[in-house]
Amino acid sequence: MNSDLVKSVMSGVPLPLILVNQQDRVEYANQMAVQLFGQGIEGRHYVTVLRQPALLDCVEGTLRFRQAAQARYVVVSVAGETTYRVISSPLVGESSQGALVAFEDITDLEQAGQIRRDFVANVSHELRTPLTALLGFIETLKGAAKDDPVARDRFLTIMEREAARMSRLVSDLMSLSRVEANERVRPTERVDIVGQVLSSVAALRNFARDQGVELEVTGTDMPRLVHADPDQITQVFHNLIENAVKYGGTGKKVTIAISHEERDLSLRAPAVRIDVIDRGDGIDAIHLPRLTERFYRVDSHRSRDKGGTGLGLAIVKHIVNRHRGRFRIDSEIGKGSQFSVFLPEA
Repeated sequence: MNSDLVKSVMSGVPLPLILVNQQDRVEYANQMAVQLFGQGIEGRHYVTVLRQPALLDCVEGTLRFRQAAQARYVVVSVAGETTYRVISSPLVGESSQGALVAFEDITDLEQAGQIRRDFVANVSHELRTPLTALLGFIETLKGAAKDDPVARDRFLTIMEREAARMSRLVSDLMSLSRVEANERVRPTERVDIVGQVLSSVAALRNFARDQGVELEVTGTDMPRLVHADPDQITQVFHNLIENAVKYGGTGKKVTIAISHEERDLSLRAPAVRIDVIDRGDGIDAIHLPRLTERFYRVDSHRSRDKGGTGLGLAIVKHIVNRHRGRFRIDSEIGKGSQFSVFLPEA
């Protein structure tokens, strides 16, 4: 059991492995297991090494009943939780018996599962509110408000708004799905980013005027070429400018500044920088790291009231990632916000 061949094989496996002998002692632990449990574990009783009840039951079952068993092993550290799937397998030899305990890191799988569960819960929550409103007003229109034209018109207006909200949510979900599906495929078409920005500004100028916001564009004196998907990159600037108009404050100015950087340190290449700057209330620094999460809102009521779905910045982040660019958010309470997109120059 302690042969050089066994130790050599265990050392070559890229998983933490512990060999427990028939005397319930740790016969051998490879280097990854030593990193996980610490030095000096060989020769000790496995109970003093493994400790967690579920893990101890798993190994004990293998040693006693000669059957494979599984358990979850969670390690908590300053960096966070790491979750392992533990597989305890019986070993039977001519002269000895024991258990081989393997630890597979499944932290990413656990996190992916949690993300999926949170996503389904968020979508359900976002759809439940407008659906409940629609069903309630339909029931009212079929009953008490059936012959009341004033109430009927008011209810129909609200129903139209809630239906439009659901439509925007579904549209954004489909858009996010398409972006994620193509995120690893880098665009190859050379596009003038100045033209894309000006196109977005032209499309939103009337909307901004209705909100009492002035749109200012700088840095349009010459073309700036990048490799991009024209539709997706237009969606980025449309989302950012629309958000700046909505939340930047009525009667104020939103500036879209285009500039060139000889060498962006993160991209390690020349880059085109596009800043969308508002003069609104600003965002508390505690919210900035989470703004690109799906359905994360600083002010849920205000966002829904303005027709937001909570997916806009998530879509922006994924599109920028697909373009091998960088997305940065800077904000200060009372001084407004700046959303910056850095794209490698073509």
